[in-house]
Amino acid sequence: MIPPSHALPFPDGFLWGASTAAHQIEGNNTNSDWWEFEQRGGSAAMGVAEPSGDAADSYHRWREDMDLLAGLGFTDYRFSIEWARIEPAEGQFSRAALAHYRRMVEGALERGLRPMVTLHHFTVPRWFAERGGWTADGAAALFERYVTATAPVIRTGVRHVCTINEPNIAAIFGAVPESGTEAPAAGLPLPDKAVGDALIEAHHLARVAVKAISADIQVGWSVANLSYQALPGAEELAAAYRHPREDVFLEAARGDDWIGVQSYTRTRVGPDGPLPVPDDAERTLTGWEYYPRAVGHALRHTAEIVGAVPLIVTENGIATGDDSRRIDYTTGALMEVAAALEDGIDVRGYLHWSALDNYEWGSYKPTFGLIAVDPHTFERTPKPSAAWLGGLGRSRMLPRAGS
Repeated sequence: MIPPSHALPFPDGFLWGASTAAHQIEGNNTNSDWWEFEQRGGSAAMGVAEPSGDAADSYHRWREDMDLLAGLGFTDYRFSIEWARIEPAEGQFSRAALAHYRRMVEGALERGLRPMVTLHHFTVPRWFAERGGWTADGAAALFERYVTATAPVIRTGVRHVCTINEPNIAAIFGAVPESGTEAPAAGLPLPDKAVGDALIEAHHLARVAVKAISADIQVGWSVANLSYQALPGAEELAAAYRHPREDVFLEAARGDDWIGVQSYTRTRVGPDGPLPVPDDAERTLTGWEYYPRAVGHALRHTAEIVGAVPLIVTENGIATGDDSRRIDYTTGALMEVAAALEDGIDVRGYLHWSALDNYEWGSYKPTFGLIAVDPHTFERTPKPSAAWLGGLGRSRMLPRAGS
């Protein structure tokens, strides 16, 4: 282990960046199921305080976003492409949308940013949802067809492709979302098995489809890691909660080139099940417990399940209006990542959530971004945390506390 007085190094080639999701930043994603859901009467009662609208207008301002990330020192940018834009009607593919996303890939490369492209980040086309979503006959094959159609976007210059973001959460929501904001970690309902099975099938088909586009692309998916921590005597119960909500989806990645670890907080489990956040604990703007060590637990548990599959932290961050707490939280999280590396766990990168303050599935109030966005002018303003984290990317060194 590195002596406490020294800095913690990250290896050469380590992915160092930030993540976004198309629906949350692009704006006016009118052909998606989520847009329809946001406009639906009564959606406020299901957790949607406001619609996404223009979001951060990143569909038009992506160059500015990439300029900022590259200038701050980041080397990697994870962004998603919208199935609903690429295939707005069943079987009809938009050459203009494909060209747009290809320009984003080329723009990232021109700025020295390695693009990681996510093919599905929670949203699906309205026509797909209306035919029954993931539980309809042939759903996985339709996703495979869409993935094949993305060849002009990902064939060259894209090293990492994420097929599906957080399939375990998507399976909990089911084919059509029933709540606007993500459910809290404690007390998550069981994933819909039919949806989960379809997502696993879709992932495996997509993996083959991506490799057919280019064998050089490294394919994986990302899983929401809930960091179940058992109180004494509740170990079996914690495992029973974790397996269908997390481990099933980790096990499905054993043949992948990498797997994305996404972690924000922990879930404590007592003899009677998941426990609420302690009354005296610090909470984030999402109501989650402030717990930077969660990513360490997530990395170690994921490594136990997937074996030799390399790990990438594809999301980790905090919703807060106090940027100093973002820096403190991220420092703690990166200490966990560095400790995992020192212990021989094959961690290939860290991508912070998120690059921008964005639409958090029902509300703009939870601010996760390294970069603030004015909701009226769309002016971007990097926060101190952005310069700090980008600077770490340049040095690849994390000073230990007190050093």
